[in-house]
Formats: sequence, structure tokens, C-alpha cells
Amino acid sequence: MTSILGISAFYHDSAAAILVDGRIIAAAQEERFTRKKHDSSYPFNAIKFVLKYSKLKLSEIDYIVFYEKPFLKFERLLETYVALAPKGFIQFAKAMPSWLREKLFQKKIIIDSLKKIEKNFNDEKKIYFSEHHLSHAASAFYPSPFEEAIVLTADGVGEWATTTVAIGNKNDLQIKKEIHFPHSLGLLYSAFTYYTGFKVNSGEYKLMGLAPYGEPKYVDKIKENLIDIKSDGSFRMNQDYFNYSTGLTMTNSKFHNLFGQSPRNPKIEKVTQFHMDIAASIQKVTEEIILKISKSLKEEYKIPNLCLAGGVALNCVANGKILEEKIFENIWIQPAAGDAGGSLGGALALWYLELKNKRFVSKEDDMKGSYLGPQFSNQEIKDKLSNLGAKFHEFDENDIINKTAEDLNAGKAVGWFQGRMEFGPRALGGRSILGDARSPFMQKNLNLKVKYRESFRPFAPSVLREDVNEWFQINIDSPYMLLVANINNSKKIEMSEKDKNLFGIDKLNVQRSEIPAVTHVDYSARVQTVNEKTNPIYYKLIKKFKEKTSCPVIVNTSFNVRGEPIVNTPKDAFDCFMGTELDTLVIGNCYLIKKEQNPSLKKDYTKQFELD
Repeated sequence: MTSILGISAFYHDSAAAILVDGRIIAAAQEERFTRKKHDSSYPFNAIKFVLKYSKLKLSEIDYIVFYEKPFLKFERLLETYVALAPKGFIQFAKAMPSWLREKLFQKKIIIDSLKKIEKNFNDEKKIYFSEHHLSHAASAFYPSPFEEAIVLTADGVGEWATTTVAIGNKNDLQIKKEIHFPHSLGLLYSAFTYYTGFKVNSGEYKLMGLAPYGEPKYVDKIKENLIDIKSDGSFRMNQDYFNYSTGLTMTNSKFHNLFGQSPRNPKIEKVTQFHMDIAASIQKVTEEIILKISKSLKEEYKIPNLCLAGGVALNCVANGKILEEKIFENIWIQPAAGDAGGSLGGALALWYLELKNKRFVSKEDDMKGSYLGPQFSNQEIKDKLSNLGAKFHEFDENDIINKTAEDLNAGKAVGWFQGRMEFGPRALGGRSILGDARSPFMQKNLNLKVKYRESFRPFAPSVLREDVNEWFQINIDSPYMLLVANINNSKKIEMSEKDKNLFGIDKLNVQRSEIPAVTHVDYSARVQTVNEKTNPIYYKLIKKFKEKTSCPVIVNTSFNVRGEPIVNTPKDAFDCFMGTELDTLVIGNCYLIKKEQNPSLKKDYTKQFELD
């Protein structure tokens, strides 16, 4: 038996993963344990969890892989400074102490940290370093159901690479092309995230959600000034407009003058039509680049399968466009596409590329639905809830499913905590807040009363796999909520002329389909297909809801409030339940009603977490 521990850390979304004989056993992000969103610290808790779950001691692990090469990253920092000096001295001076003190000596940091788990650990020969984008590519290809595939990775920056193309064949994976820093699609998108007043490395999905409310008025301005896009999708960015190489912000005064406004200050400025138009414009440019790259790769390599990873692969709208244009026969996207997935990719790269193990490909992917985190027995749940002073009823699985389906049909907001926690940024029916997709009020209520976040943020539908084609213009598996598809015409409600003339957020209140809570303003939805094999209890719940309502679609959003990581433990779930206007909480076989709880246990959740 060969075991590999993968670790990603020190930038954002630290995580750990374990493979045993090439099979993915467990994986989790550190943020879920520390309750600090996008936690970048050493994943001490995540490592302890994956070891415990796989019933292995640290001394029994054969290999430990870190997801990138710190020396290459340091080289990029130095070379960038030398090339652009004296500009950027402040940023350089800020970065140097931590590099010279710790980041350059990551092998020692890893060993010292592992000693906190097992004090006698001292086998540095077990420690390996992957490359950032190779880790991304490995996380996308090896768990995929394809024997051969083109693998596209794109994010902010790894060591030097920002975009890579690799070819995967059986157990082999070769990177063929790279675009290097400072030319980066991820950093371009993050620059506009910053400019519209959202947080870099966490607010990019808000920019994507805002885009349908705007008109892409600034596409030409972006393409004429900021980025030169070639016919094959490769690109170069005009650094005169950006500040990320040399400064402490993403954009500079030349960028602000180009668009006629300074960056939005989220503390004092509301999102306006201008910001919606900016969001629509950069989203359109991003889609154009992704589509051009995809078409040129298909033409060049003639391989029918595409795998995606890296932060840009979380742009489910762009992913949906690749699908819509039928460029590839099959697409598979790593659900933990960001840096967290690098922990898994680093381990997989070692197993196949270094150790040359044979790869067995199955029709389903190897991610186990991405349910790779902790789970709790009913006894553990009951003990914890009792200790917290919660009042709960216990039912068998059939009754729990029936009562939850009744609650959803009655328009209630339900906290749903079942099985193993998800790995990656999406809740997929393990740690979810659920609602009735048919309700015209559900989106607004969940955003404002439960999630405490911006009203424009869309929610995703969970739909039975066998019914997806009846409701959405898609008929493939989409278990990870990483593809956007349009609502079927038969389910749409056409807008009146008056509605069509509405601007921005006013469009939000217009009912545009039979499932308005999950229909975005452009008639799209971020679809999650649910099948019985990967999540039987969630599948049974949606099936029961369909029996009662003839609708196989429910609202699924992550079980947390704005700025909080997805809940991990029964305590996290109860705290969130008591700090929000959730009506019921279904946790294992325990059923909790808000009105029955002791009011003194209620928490002020609005100020609990730093806003994202």
C-alpha cells in the first residue's frame, strides 16, 4: 500500500489531500476548520483530518508533496523587480522579509509543522515539490473519466505560468504551452474585481454574477488598450494600465482615467449601472479568450475531450459557452479548481508521473462527487446538539426526507447537513441551504435574510439528472455546479416591453421562468445535476419534492453567511442556523425547528465574519 499526502498553502485556500494506491480517500480546505475564509496558513487541521479519515499515522505516509516550487516563485519576484526597478520597491520591500524568513525554506517549515502532528517526524526524503500549474493540470486530468484529453489551466499566477496547455494520455501528462506572468487572464479578471469594489481572490464570482445586469459597452476599450488577443486566444497585456507587478493595488490612474472613474469604495459607494456594464464587458472578453483558446486547441490536437482547472475554470459562464458552442465532445472540470485542488493535483502528479503507476479509467470520474471531507455519525450529532442546548426531534431517513420536502413546498428556508463535506468552493448537497425554486421571493429572502449578502447574487438549481433536459438546455452530467445553461423555452415566462426596459437591479424582481429563484436575469442557471449513486439522500429528497410538486428542481446554496466558510461541524451548522432566519435545520436524522429553540442561543451573525 502506497500513501501520498498532498499539501497546498501560503497563498490562499490552503488544503490537504490523501491518496492510497492512487485512490482519492480524503481532501479538505483549512478554512473549514479555522472558520477563516480562504485561509492561507499551513493546513494543520486539514492534514490532521485526512490522516484520521484514512486511518494512517504521519510516519506511515510514503510521500508528501507540496503543490508548487517556492524557489521558482522567488525567482519570478526577483526578476520582476529587477526588470521594473525602481518601480515596485515598496511591494518588493514588503515581500522580502517573509520570503527570506520563511517562504524560501518551505521544506523546513513543512517538517517543523508536521512535527506538531507527530513529534518524531524527520524524514525530509519523503518531501517532494510539484509545479503549480502541473498540480492544477494533474487535478483536472487524472480524476477525469477520459483516457486522453487536452488540459487547460488558467489562474492568476503560479511560479511563472499563468495559463498552460497540457496533453494527458493514460498515465502521462505533458505541458506543451505556457503564457507567463505578467500576462494573466486571472489577474486581468481580478483587476476588474478590484476596480468594481470587490475583494481580489474571493469576489471574482460576484463580478460574474453582476455581469448579466449590464451591457458590455467597454469591450472595445478593453481590447484596444488593455489586452492584445491573438487568433489562437493567446494574449499580451499592456502593463501601463496595471499595478499588480510593482504596486500594492491591481490598477493604476491610467486604468481609472480610461474608464472615467476611480475604483469603487465598497464602504461608501453602491454598485451602479456603470459597474454592471464594466462587469458585463470583462466577462465577455474573458469568454472570447477562453473560446478562442478552446477552438484553436481542438483544431491543433484533434482530441475530443477537454479538462479544466485553475481559478479561471470556476468561471462557469465561460465553461457553459464552451459547451454551448460544441467545441469538444466532452468537458470535465475539477470541482476544487482553485489552489485547494493543487494539494490533490500534486499528489496525483507524483503517483502517475514520478512513480509511473498505471491508470485505470472509469465512466464516472474519481472525485466521489467531491464529498471528500469530514462526516459525523447520528450519535455524534445528537451529543453535540444536546451539549449546545438545541431542541431537536429524531426521525428515520424516510421521515426526515418527507418532512424536509414538505418544508420546501411550504416556502421554508432549510439548513441541510448530511454525509461528507464537499471539497472545493461549492456546496453540493452535503452542507447546503435549500429552498423552493418555484418561489418568486426565495432569491431575495435567502440573500437578505439568510446569507446577508448582495441581492443580485444568483442561486443555483439542484435538479435530478434524469430531468435536467426537460428544464434546462443541457443534457450532460453537471455534478459540480460548474456549467451554466439556459432555462428551456417551455419553462420561460417572456418579459413584457415594460420589463425589458428596466435597468440593472430592477430586473431582479421580474419573474422570468417557472423556477424564478434559480433563473438569472439572462435566463441562465448554474446547474447541478444530482444522481442517486453519488448522493443518495439528496437525490431522494429532490425526488420526494418532485412527487409533491411535479418539480424536480430546488434551490441549493452553500450553508454559510457572507464572509463565512461553508459549515463543517454540527456546531457550525447550529450556530449559522441560530444566527440567520433559517426556518428549519436537518442534520443527520435530527430535525430542528427555529421557533422551538431557546432565544438566548441566537447569535448576531451579521458582524461575525469579515465580509468577502
